[in-house]
Amino acid sequence: MTIYVNQAALTEGDGSKERPFKHINDAARVAKPGDEVIVAKGVYREYVNPLRGGTKDERIVYRSEEPLGAVITGAEVVKGWKKYKGTTWVVRVGNGVFGNYNPYTTEVYGDWYFAPAVRHTGAVYLNDKMLYETESLKECLAGEVYTPSWDPEFSVYKWFAEQDGNDTVIYANFHEFDPNKENVEINVRRRCFFPEKQGRGYITVSGFNIQKAATTWAPPAAFQDGMIGPHWSKGWIIEDCEISNSKCCGISLGKYYDPENDHYFTTKHLKSPTQMERDAVCRGQYHGWLKERIGSHIVRRCHIHHCEQTGIVGRMGAVFSTIEDNHIHNINNMQQLGGAEISGIKLHAAIDVTIRRNHIHHSTMGIWCDWEAQGTRITQNLLHDNYRPDFCTWAEGGMGSQDIFVEVGHGPTLIDNNILLSKASLFFATESVALVHNLICGAFLQVGGGTGPRYTPYHIRHRTEVAGFNTINHGDDRFYNNIFIKMWPNVKDKETGKINKADSTPGTWYFDEYPTYDEWIKNFDLDVKRPDMGKLAKFQFDHLPVWADGNVYLGGALAWKKEKNKLVDKKAKVKVELVEKNGKYTVKTNVFDFLKDFSDGIITSDILGKAFQPEQRFENPDGSAITFDQDYFGDHRGITTIPGPFVSKESLKKAVW
Repeated sequence: MTIYVNQAALTEGDGSKERPFKHINDAARVAKPGDEVIVAKGVYREYVNPLRGGTKDERIVYRSEEPLGAVITGAEVVKGWKKYKGTTWVVRVGNGVFGNYNPYTTEVYGDWYFAPAVRHTGAVYLNDKMLYETESLKECLAGEVYTPSWDPEFSVYKWFAEQDGNDTVIYANFHEFDPNKENVEINVRRRCFFPEKQGRGYITVSGFNIQKAATTWAPPAAFQDGMIGPHWSKGWIIEDCEISNSKCCGISLGKYYDPENDHYFTTKHLKSPTQMERDAVCRGQYHGWLKERIGSHIVRRCHIHHCEQTGIVGRMGAVFSTIEDNHIHNINNMQQLGGAEISGIKLHAAIDVTIRRNHIHHSTMGIWCDWEAQGTRITQNLLHDNYRPDFCTWAEGGMGSQDIFVEVGHGPTLIDNNILLSKASLFFATESVALVHNLICGAFLQVGGGTGPRYTPYHIRHRTEVAGFNTINHGDDRFYNNIFIKMWPNVKDKETGKINKADSTPGTWYFDEYPTYDEWIKNFDLDVKRPDMGKLAKFQFDHLPVWADGNVYLGGALAWKKEKNKLVDKKAKVKVELVEKNGKYTVKTNVFDFLKDFSDGIITSDILGKAFQPEQRFENPDGSAITFDQDYFGDHRGITTIPGPFVSKESLKKAVW
C-alpha cells in the first residue's frame, strides 16, 4: 500500500492520495511491511517514531517525493526577539514546547567527554548556521572570537540560556543581523527519525533533508543518540539524504540502552570506562547482539555535514554494514565539544563493515575504527584536510587529527585503494592491519604505542560472539604496493626545536625494529615437543612480525629497512595537488613520472594471510578471497601492476569527487 503525506494539506487526512496525512509520524503509526510512505515537499517539524519495522522481503519505505524536498527538522522558528543590550537580543520560550526533554537544561556530558566547558544539547541557528554557546551572559554580550573555532569569523555569534520559572530565556548576540528579519531557529526536539523502541528493522529512509536536533553525547558504553538511526535493529537503508546540524551525532548505528551500563564511569566513577566497554561487549549477547538480529545496514549517497560530534556513530550496532558513496565534511569544526568520540565516521566493533567510496574532509578526524575492527574494509575513499587549521588554538579536551585512526583492534583490518592527503594519514595504535595500493602523503602516529594495558576482544570469524581477549602486541601488519610521499613540511618539537621525525616522515620506517616472519617464528621452537613455556612467554608478548613489498617512497618518505623489493627516490620533487572548482575536486600529480618501469605482482587474500589473534584471513565478509586486481575506479590491473590506487595516469584523469 502507498501512504501519502503532505504538510500543505488543508486538513488531517487518511493517508490516501486524495486526503494525505499532514504529518510523517501519522504515517509511521500505520505503516506495515510492504508499505511505501511518499512525503511531499515541505518542512516537517516533528519527531518521526516508526511503530513497526518491515521484513527482509517486505521493507517499509519512507521516500521524499522530491529529492531533499521533504525536510524533517528538530528545530522551531523563533520570532519576537527583543533588544537586550548592544547587539544582543532576548526571547522567552515557554518550557511546554519542549515536553519532557528541555535541550537548554540537558548538558552534553558523559564518558570520554573531555571538554571542560558546560554545553547543552540546545542550539540557536542563524540562517542555518549554529551559533556558539557561552558559559555566561557576559561572554555572550562580548561576542568575541572563539579562537579554537575552524570558522573564527562566525564564532562571534553567541547564545546563552537560563531558566526563569516555566520559561527558557535565550540571549543571542546577532551582531549586524536583526533576528526578526532573518531565519532564526532553536533546537526543540531531541531527534528527527528514530524508533523509540528497539527491533524496528528493514526500514528505508530515502531522499530526506534531516537537520537541527538536540542529540546527546554518544560514547561507546552508553546509549548512542542520533538525529536518525535504526535503534538496535537490522537491515535499515538510509540513502540520498542530507544530514546536518546535529548538536552531537548525525546518523547513529549504535548501541542499545542498558541502564546498568550507561555512562557508568560518569555517574559512579568506580570502574574504568575501558572496563565498561568490555562489559558492554559481553552484555551485548544478552541484548541480542547476533548477526541474525543486529546490523547489516546500508548508508549510501548521503551528504553529512556540520555535526559537532560525528557524522556517523556506531557501537556494536553497525556490524555487517556498508557505508558507501557519502560526502562527509565539517565535523566538529566549532570545537566546543571535545572527547574521544569525535570523527566523520566513528565506529566501535566494525565487524565486517565496509567503508567505501566516501569523500571525507575538513573534519577533526576522518574515519575512526575503535576496538574490534575485525573484517573491517576501508577502501576507495578520498580523505583530505582533516586537520586543525594553523590559525586555530588548541581547544581543551580537543582531539588530534588524522585521516584514519585504527585503535586497539586485533584485525584483520584492510585499508586499500584510498587517497590519504592530510598531514597525518593513519593513527596506528593497533595490530593486524593490511595497507594495499594506497596513496599516502601523511605521517603515521603512535606506531607501537597509544594502546595501554587494554584487553580488547576478538570474535568468532564473521560473527559477533566473543572468541577471546588480549592486549595489543603491535605488528602483524602488511604493506603492499603503496605509494608514500613526503608532501608536508617538517614538524618541529615545541620544546627542543628539533625536527620530529615521527610526525614528519611518511613511510614504513616506523617498523624498523619489528621482525620479519622468519625472524619471529624461529623463536618458538616448533619442532620441540615440550617447549619451555616461560621462555616462550617473552616472544608471545613481544612485537609481531611485519611484511612489506612493492612499495614506493618519494620525496623523503622512508622505507622499512627489511623491505627488499621497493622504489626509493628521496630527491623526487613530487606534487600532489587537490584542486577544487565549483564544489568538485580533482587530483593533479606527477607521481607517475617517477614510477618509471617499477611494478609488482597482484596481491590476494592468500598473500596477506591471517590476522594473528582471530586467525581470520583478510577476506570478504562471506569468507571468499579478495584479489586486488582492480584500482580505485574498478579498472583492471592486469598481470602486473604499479603501486598506488590508480592503474595508470589515464585512470586518474577521470577522477572527480
